[in-house]
Amino acid sequence: MKRKFGALLAAIVCTIVCGENIAAQARYSLVISEIMADPTPQIGLPNAEWIELRNASAAAINLQGYRLQKPGSTASGPLPNVLLAPDSSIVVCTASQVAGLAVFGRTTSVTSFPSLGNDADELILLAPNGSVMHSVRYSNSWYKNDVKADGGWTLEMIDPRNACSGADNWTASNDPKGGTPGQPNSVLRANTDQIAPRLLRAAAINSTTVQLQYNESMDSARAATAASYRLSDGLQASSASTLPASFARVNVQVNPAMAANRIYTVEAAATVTDCAGNGLNPAFSTVRAGLFAAADTNDVIVNEILFNPKAPGVDYVELYNRSNKIINLQELLIANRSSSGAVASFVPISTEAFALFPGDFVVLTTDATVVSQQYTVRQPAAMLTLSSLPSYPDDKGTVVVVTTAGRVIDEVPYDARWHFALVDDDEGIALERIDANAASNSKDNWTSAASTAGFGTPTAANSQLRAANQPQGDISINPKIFSPDNDGFEDFALIEFRFPQAGYVANVTIMDAAGRAVRVLQRNTTCGQSGSWRWDGLNDKLQRVPVGTYIIFTEIFNLQGSKRVFKNTVTVARKF
Repeated sequence: MKRKFGALLAAIVCTIVCGENIAAQARYSLVISEIMADPTPQIGLPNAEWIELRNASAAAINLQGYRLQKPGSTASGPLPNVLLAPDSSIVVCTASQVAGLAVFGRTTSVTSFPSLGNDADELILLAPNGSVMHSVRYSNSWYKNDVKADGGWTLEMIDPRNACSGADNWTASNDPKGGTPGQPNSVLRANTDQIAPRLLRAAAINSTTVQLQYNESMDSARAATAASYRLSDGLQASSASTLPASFARVNVQVNPAMAANRIYTVEAAATVTDCAGNGLNPAFSTVRAGLFAAADTNDVIVNEILFNPKAPGVDYVELYNRSNKIINLQELLIANRSSSGAVASFVPISTEAFALFPGDFVVLTTDATVVSQQYTVRQPAAMLTLSSLPSYPDDKGTVVVVTTAGRVIDEVPYDARWHFALVDDDEGIALERIDANAASNSKDNWTSAASTAGFGTPTAANSQLRAANQPQGDISINPKIFSPDNDGFEDFALIEFRFPQAGYVANVTIMDAAGRAVRVLQRNTTCGQSGSWRWDGLNDKLQRVPVGTYIIFTEIFNLQGSKRVFKNTVTVARKF
């Protein structure tokens, strides 16, 4: 009888514990719901770093064995045997801070509690089996409040059941103490994710692996389906896998191997969803990929500098790829020169593979949100937020681009006196390069961004762009990705031109990625001051061209014999 009772008791205990473990293994059932990364100055809470965990499931969770970790670092010690009821929270900190925080709410500790970066950091919650339960990659912009971002206030999750949506689900605490440790968050409310995810970019890790970057955490199963990806130029996706901890990156294995000096396209199907079940935005489902080539001197140049931002603005530096290579920004650093003239203050541009394609821009800053609020950003995906930038003083300094091997690729010894002479106050006005092919260190090759362009053109062609002795004008493609399938949505691309006066003559040729002409669109055509030509995705035989990236080669000349060449890219895609 005792043996039967013991077995029954064990079964009951197992039901409870096993139920807790099952709940704990479901991703996002236990989440990081509040972060005190910068406790100084103190508002009303102890001067201590801590995080809060919340049970977002319908069952109790045993915290035993869970750990905290930062990427590339050793995980903390395991959490103790503690039951956390549904919709309840617990503070996790170092042992020395438990007493001070326990007066505000339930608190526990782990050994080797990770140090939290004040401005930006990534924190991962690991389940007992080592799988990722939740990860948060926060930055100062998540506070959405400049005063609170300076310290003393926590970041609070708005909706624990929408745990993977990133910045849109976090904000600064509204509690007068500066946070709500162990208590319901002051900003707690329903905040359902209804925004379609976007495919941002791709990078060829090697000749058979393309790494895709989405703008948010994806459904790891749907994003890891090889059939969801279609590639150009005869490539096939053989397998796919999502990458922890954010699950916003996917490695796609392709065959045959990619060739050098060729730009491929990758399309993701609408069946790929984020972790909330939202299907992919069809307008942001195609990206380019290709093998990297080493950057040489002046392949990547400094194109625009904002070194004296208008408060509460931030500095930015725009780079431009003037070569025919696909450059990996992971191999480049942004720097300055010290008072002794040595290259110094190195900051990696990207911690992961990031392709900068020929003719593309990338803007480096510490707060892309602020830049986007103060200037027109035409390509948000070309904004790279760095944890810091080298010091670029308001009067003069030097911007240096260098390889990880120490080779200087470009540098600009800028001076505030390079601004347009009639500018009384250069605060908030970017300094723009005039000619990509002229010397970087010449004051005659730099001037103030035009007022009509908002005093800055991050991610777009400079407002003051021109080349000496060349006809002036601008060619743009709208849209840059189109699908000629006659469904009434982006069935053709417009090649739009704008010149300072009428009378230019133009030749327009469509070329494939290998440089072969597929369509002569215009020949010796006299142009007005502005207008457009249409390409419907057909070749000279009026057959539809294969999916892929094409170069629109536009040559213009005037009666004085001066000519200029424009190279624009456009992607032909197809709907799933």
